[in-house]
Amino acid sequence: MVSRSPATRNSLVAARPLQNRVTPTGDIIATPHRGLFTGNRGIIHDPATKTLLKKRWSSPAWITCLCEFRGWRRPVMARRSWTELFFLDEATAFAAGHRPCFFCRRDDAKRFRAAWEAGNGASGVSAKAMDAVLHRERLDRGRKRLHPLPVPLADLPDGAMVQQGEECFLVAQGRVLLWSPAGYSAVEREPSEAALLTPPSTLRTLRAGYASVLHPTAMA
Repeated sequence: MVSRSPATRNSLVAARPLQNRVTPTGDIIATPHRGLFTGNRGIIHDPATKTLLKKRWSSPAWITCLCEFRGWRRPVMARRSWTELFFLDEATAFAAGHRPCFFCRRDDAKRFRAAWEAGNGASGVSAKAMDAVLHRERLDRGRKRLHPLPVPLADLPDGAMVQQGEECFLVAQGRVLLWSPAGYSAVEREPSEAALLTPPSTLRTLRAGYASVLHPTAMA
C-alpha cells in the first residue's frame, strides 16, 4: 500500500473538480470545464468536505450571478454560506430554472423582469413572484419538469433549450446545437421528439426580447 503525505493528498483533492457545474436538466456534475456564470440555490454543501448534501436546493430563489463582481473573491464551497454553482452560459442556467440576480446583475435582472412582464402578460412582478412560478415549472416531485414544445423547434427563440433522450440542445441563430460541459457543437440530425427544458415563463421572456448570453461556441 502506498501512503501519501498530507500535502500530496491535499493537492490531489484540490486538482479534482468539485461537483458544482449545472447542466441544462438542473443536475449538478463534476467537470473541469469552466462556465461564464456562477449562481446558487441556497446552501446545499458541506464546507468541511466541499461535497454536496443530498438536497439540491434550499431556497426557491435560483439565481444566476457574475463570476466577477467588485473584485470580490469567494473560496468555493469553503463556508457555510450559499453554494457556488457554475453554468456554461445563461441559456444553460435558464434551462435549469435559474433567473438573473438582482444584486450583481441588476441591469440584466431588470431587463429580464420587463421582458417577463411583456411575455407573460403581467405587471409589477417581484423577484419572489417569479421564483414561485419558476419553481412550479422547473420541478416535478423533485425532478426536472419537461414541457411539450409550444411551437416547432425551428420557431423557438434564441437561447431556448430542449432535451431528447440523454442529450440537450440549444436553439440559436436558426441552428440546433448539441450541449456539452465544454460548449456546443453541430448536430448531424436535429431532434425529432424533443421536450422543452426552458421553463415556459422564461421561454415567453426570451420571445419578448430578452437576449440570453450564450457561450462563444454557440456562435462558431
